[in-house]
Amino acid sequence: MRLVAVLALLVGVTGCAAFSDDNPDGKVTVAAAFYPLAFVAERVGGDEVQVTNLTQPGQEPHDLSLSIRETAQIEDADLVLVQKGFQPPVDDAVDQVAAGRVLDVADVVDLKDSTENEGEKDPHFWQDPTLMAQLTEAVADELVEIDPAHAASYRANAEQLVGELDQLAADYERGLQDCERDTIVVSHDAFSYLDRFGLRVESIAGLSPDAEPTPADLARLQELIRTEGITTVFSERLVSPRLAQTLADDLGVKTAVLDPIEGLSDETADENYVSLMLANLAALEEANGCPA
Repeated sequence: MRLVAVLALLVGVTGCAAFSDDNPDGKVTVAAAFYPLAFVAERVGGDEVQVTNLTQPGQEPHDLSLSIRETAQIEDADLVLVQKGFQPPVDDAVDQVAAGRVLDVADVVDLKDSTENEGEKDPHFWQDPTLMAQLTEAVADELVEIDPAHAASYRANAEQLVGELDQLAADYERGLQDCERDTIVVSHDAFSYLDRFGLRVESIAGLSPDAEPTPADLARLQELIRTEGITTVFSERLVSPRLAQTLADDLGVKTAVLDPIEGLSDETADENYVSLMLANLAALEEANGCPA
């Protein structure tokens, strides 16, 4: 059955190849599995690179299913950026059809062990800007290998982005010092990398936003909110705020948005990774009573 499925996929891609995006400008083509990877590729590649984000704006990356067109874009890309284990449909397509270079985030970034699922890694590394800087340098290395004629441009773009990411990390270090509280309650476990900045993160659901908490989970969080004096339960964009809103309403506390930055939405179409991280920092400072 697996062989049949693979052959069907390959036939579909071949039949639709004429409809895939051509590249008349001779740019390096990059297929990025989801937004943080696409952001890095766009910033490092600049004008020399054409980047396709396989996860469309407004789409939850956990729920991604690839079209024939997107599978063809993986096949045709000079470079595919992927985080294996995070989006199985992308992993399958890369294994079956990718003809260019493939960079797996896990090969260049030290992923944390999941606090929810033993034996798994937490994929949400981009919440730590220093890890995004590691990815930036790795993407630059890949682009230089593919297109050495523009190596100086890729290196300069990467150096500029790393500088911005280092400043972002410094802003988090400074902004989250000496706060009244150091614990946050979030809708799903997408923020554990913030522990680098001294935050204790408690989630309503697990690594997937579709996970449902047990009554014991909710009782524990209710007790935590009461004893820690937590003022805010964080929901997020792209998924329903139902669980966060219900928990907050039950305890008479506020809700606010903490964006996991897995993708952009209509509301954040004019934003980018850095601006969204700064908005998250402002929300954290307000919720935890951090000094201005």
